[in-house]
Amino acid sequence: MRLVANNGCHLHLIEPLGFDLEEKSLRRSGLDYKDLANITQHANYQAFLNAVPGQRVLAITTKGTQRYDQIDYRAGDVLLFGSETAGLPAELQQTIPAEQQLRIPMQANNRSMNLSNTVALVSYEAWRQQGFSGGK
Repeated sequence: MRLVANNGCHLHLIEPLGFDLEEKSLRRSGLDYKDLANITQHANYQAFLNAVPGQRVLAITTKGTQRYDQIDYRAGDVLLFGSETAGLPAELQQTIPAEQQLRIPMQANNRSMNLSNTVALVSYEAWRQQGFSGGK
């Protein structure tokens, strides 16, 4: 949530969540920025899609066909990340065109980067391409 507050993105949380927004530790680490961040919670993936009609969805996945830094990001693009432990569900990933599935290069035979680092890397690249609009 702190990252979203700092880079001006809108955070969409899609249920089921792997955490409880009311947990004390979560409130301490991120919810102090809640009033600064744009956050929407959705009951499921279809509800999320209904909330972002016409926007291009870019899925970040280890199975992506295109490197995250070799795409032209556009204002309004949606960056979709899976859970830290399982990534994006296969049935969901199959609904996204291959050219909209992005990957982060990594050394062979290594575990994926953690979710917060992945979100930071990709969201800041997209924002950089937009000239850090609204930032100072």
